[in-house]
Amino acid sequence: MTEGRWHRAGGALLRVIVVWAVSTLTMLALAGALPDFRLQSPDGDSLTRTALTAAWGAGAFGLLSALVWPLLVRALLLVPALVLGLLVFFLNGSLLLLALRFVPDGRGALGPETAVVVAAVMSAVASATSTALAVRDDNAYRRRLSRLATRRRRRGGDVCDDCHGTVFLQLDGVGHEVLLRAAKDGLMPTVASWLGSSHRITPWRTDWSSQTGASQLGILHGSTFDVPAFRWYEKDTGRLMVSNRPAGAVELQRRAVERTGDAGLLVRDGASRGNLFSGGADQVALVLSVAVRRGRANRSRAGYFAYFSDPANAVRTAVSFVAEVGRELGQSVRARLRDDGPRVRRGGLYPLIRAFATVVERDVVVAAVIGDMLAGRTAVYADLVAYDEVAHHSGPHSRDAAQVLERLDRSLALIAKAAEHAPRPYHLVLLSDHGQSPGETFEGAYGLTLKDLVRAGCGLPVPRKAERSSSGAEAREAARLALLTALHRDPADGPEEPPAPGAEPMVLASGNLGLVSFCDLPERLSKEQIDARHPALLSTLANHPGIGFLLVRSEEHGSVVLGPAGAEIPVAELTDDGPLAPFGRGAADAVRRTDTFPHVADIMINSMCDSGTGRVHAFEEQIGSHGGLGGEQSQPFLLSPLELSPPVADGTELVGAERVHRVLRRWLRECERPRIPAAEEAAPGAANRDRTAEGTPGAPEVLGAQDAPGDTGAAARG
Repeated sequence: MTEGRWHRAGGALLRVIVVWAVSTLTMLALAGALPDFRLQSPDGDSLTRTALTAAWGAGAFGLLSALVWPLLVRALLLVPALVLGLLVFFLNGSLLLLALRFVPDGRGALGPETAVVVAAVMSAVASATSTALAVRDDNAYRRRLSRLATRRRRRGGDVCDDCHGTVFLQLDGVGHEVLLRAAKDGLMPTVASWLGSSHRITPWRTDWSSQTGASQLGILHGSTFDVPAFRWYEKDTGRLMVSNRPAGAVELQRRAVERTGDAGLLVRDGASRGNLFSGGADQVALVLSVAVRRGRANRSRAGYFAYFSDPANAVRTAVSFVAEVGRELGQSVRARLRDDGPRVRRGGLYPLIRAFATVVERDVVVAAVIGDMLAGRTAVYADLVAYDEVAHHSGPHSRDAAQVLERLDRSLALIAKAAEHAPRPYHLVLLSDHGQSPGETFEGAYGLTLKDLVRAGCGLPVPRKAERSSSGAEAREAARLALLTALHRDPADGPEEPPAPGAEPMVLASGNLGLVSFCDLPERLSKEQIDARHPALLSTLANHPGIGFLLVRSEEHGSVVLGPAGAEIPVAELTDDGPLAPFGRGAADAVRRTDTFPHVADIMINSMCDSGTGRVHAFEEQIGSHGGLGGEQSQPFLLSPLELSPPVADGTELVGAERVHRVLRRWLRECERPRIPAAEEAAPGAANRDRTAEGTPGAPEVLGAQDAPGDTGAAARG
């Protein structure tokens, strides 16, 4: 024991000496290459004296980086992500200037601009050297990865090193076909290797509301009830609900917990990273539903400290952030020069928002997941939003989006590598919350927005210039939170407020799903009431070539679906044929279920869908969209290890996020049991010993009485 401790201490000391030596040589090389960087006195010094000066400077810089940098980052948590990323270079350069003040006789001198360059290069070289030295030392590698994550965790006991932990990695917006194509084309070699050996892939089908707010709420909390869209108006409270606003996320999570009677998927020793909802986890970082809580540990910005406390990581992420902004600007210019179509505007703050989603949030979330595994946590759920953000603006099948998938695959490989050094074995489960469907925007195809069309059907004046609709991309709210926090504003503040109730309808968009609400009446209006107010509205909408179908309540027939050429089908008689034929299997059931929600809009509008190409028309400014029915947006995936039981029986579909929640619950229960040695597992009676009250663990889930609406929590608790 003592010998091993001395051996580890000696190895650590040797690594420090090597990193110090390499940093010294780097500083000497930079002093020779940069004219305003001096390590000698004005009269000149011997080579030995110059080397000692460099060693002093490199040592002082390394010591300050180790001791002072974490304190600086902690003090600057009020300016995370976008702002902190821009400050990284200045702070690192300032530390180098301070370090050179410790050089004897004032021999070290350089300008502020040069200090930024020298500090960035030295941090990168030191980080690369330290990582290279740690590759052959598992303990050192684990310690380095551990510094990337917050370690505020009090365990009640030792980690069960024979019980599997589970990491659920959500690739936001990546559809089933997109993942398979990316693996086949070599864009995602890590995923391809899993598909070929260790994992099975299962498609699943979303509800009508195919977006993160509904799907992730169902996956983490077991309920998607009364989430009709990404944003909707609630007449009983006069409130505009938006899934990716902190107040909206808090309320949705509260309602789900109240309905199911269960805190969530991650309530037992879990961690939630980069999600809209906590899943009941005690360990949270970058989780929207806790972003408005007061207290240092619970604010969404607290998760950045785990990553930016390492100056080398901060520099690397800042460089990658700037490079990503440049990449987006270049890709946008090339798209305009090629006259690509369809195309949407990509200026303003979008390059910064894209860089935040594809670099900053990815790096922070991946680091947090690695830290969770090295801490031995039982269950981790993390959302990587990079692909979803880029696909909205470049298209889900674009080269831009494909490059994001390549980089996400490298992140998956890093997480898989880190799992080898964790104190317990881990199952890595990959899944998505929805896909994306391509297509020109509704406004681009027809020259007017959905709001314009509704106003025209109501006989109201239509503005000459259509208003730009708000995007539903998940990354936007995370970036907005970072910016508002930097400006010392409450993250609950926001410009999106419902208009004062009046006779004019409120028109909201969630991808290719539109919602029309008449705010001056407290109840859901009927078809007859709408016709009495605006005789041309419903026929104008139903017969427009860009609209597939409408859902309205009828006093005579109950709720009905309206389609082109006067089609009117009671919801009770609805099938996947007729107006719903282009939207695929299960469309009728999805519409029927949404019709039961208390806060369904007066008019629910789904855009058309080309059944051959899967193209839809988003009512927002997106050429890759999700939120309604049609195309690949309703077809996410679940990629699970073969060691876990199949999600569903052969020939059975996995339908709805609530059922995905139950599958993940079952897997967590399976992982609670220690692994059985092969000899014992093969012994007679082993299968019987492994049974529980649910039946045989590993048997596919069978849809039964426990799947009835409202019983989700009871089934999960059972």
